[in-house]
Amino acid sequence: MYAISLGDDGAELRPLEIWHAEEFLAHLERGREFINEYIPFGSKAADVAGAREVLQRYADMRAADTGSLHGIWLAGKLVGGVLFLNFAAAEANCEVGCWLEPAATGRGLITRAIRVLIDFAVDRRGIHRVEWVAAAANVNSVNVARRLGFTRDGVRREAYPYRGVRHDLEVWSVLAQEWRDARARAAHQER
Repeated sequence: MYAISLGDDGAELRPLEIWHAEEFLAHLERGREFINEYIPFGSKAADVAGAREVLQRYADMRAADTGSLHGIWLAGKLVGGVLFLNFAAAEANCEVGCWLEPAATGRGLITRAIRVLIDFAVDRRGIHRVEWVAAAANVNSVNVARRLGFTRDGVRREAYPYRGVRHDLEVWSVLAQEWRDARARAAHQER
């Protein structure tokens, strides 16, 4: 078990485990409409059994080293999370993603938590390419990719059918050396 501080505001990144099913469900209920605006994350979690099923799926992915799920707690309350949607260590590629309930937006929680995931992927696991994919209309998600220093690779036009609309998907990426260089520049500026 771990709890990684995300800053002075008491935010923490922790594992999101199967035994968190009730808390996970309550969190999704608080933000379901907002969270599901562009992504169906947790849509199968309509009750505690469904929440357990979602969490079990990610526990199985973590065990297979193909993905993982991490919760963001603020003042002891689950408010969102970040994840490796896919993790391909052999190819040194991964995709990160996020979700957050509305009351927790605007605090930089996702940006801080994703930094932790990327640091881990690049420094500990040897990942070369980290990808971020977002519906083009999901301005908040696209802005996180920009803030983190990702490069926009392109647009997969009308690639994502969701809620009766075909959305364009923006593909962003950061390479390991770019990440290390940006981190070194930021550390130098802080001195």
